[in-house]
Amino acid sequence: MNMANTHTSDIGEHKALIDRFYTAFQNKDYQTMADCYHPDAYFEDEAFQLRGKEIAAMWHMLVTRGTDLTLTFSVDDNAGQITAHWEPKYTFSQTGRFVHNIIDAQFEFKDGKIYRHKDTFDFWRWSRQAVGLPAYLLGWSGFFRNKVQTMANTNLSHFIKKHPEYSQ
Repeated sequence: MNMANTHTSDIGEHKALIDRFYTAFQNKDYQTMADCYHPDAYFEDEAFQLRGKEIAAMWHMLVTRGTDLTLTFSVDDNAGQITAHWEPKYTFSQTGRFVHNIIDAQFEFKDGKIYRHKDTFDFWRWSRQAVGLPAYLLGWSGFFRNKVQTMANTNLSHFIKKHPEYSQ
């Protein structure tokens, strides 16, 4: 992601937008989180590759399921590139296991909203916490990663069916 053409005034606005996004996340305010995204936004992480309303649905689903979710975050400006570091702590709903994930995020912006959002984290570390022994043995493999991605996307599809406001 390259933000070389970003104006200084935009940097402050973009940084404030990301701060608003993660503050809303801390407050489990999925509507404000959704409002931070451009209608044509794209999101990706180790489990999802989403567009548009799917992104809002994912955050709604995660906030709703993460009843004990807490997170800390910081937002930085590195030569015009807005990044965030965030650390959610929660019980993984599928297994009941405690997770402390460590995530770095990159953003691109359009029309004052998040247009591209990419979260990166150590999938094997996360999967060992979330799933336990099977992930310790297989969490590094493409097979296991694909299984987790399929499960995550199936859960999101079911969530969207129950919340038609997120249908594309």
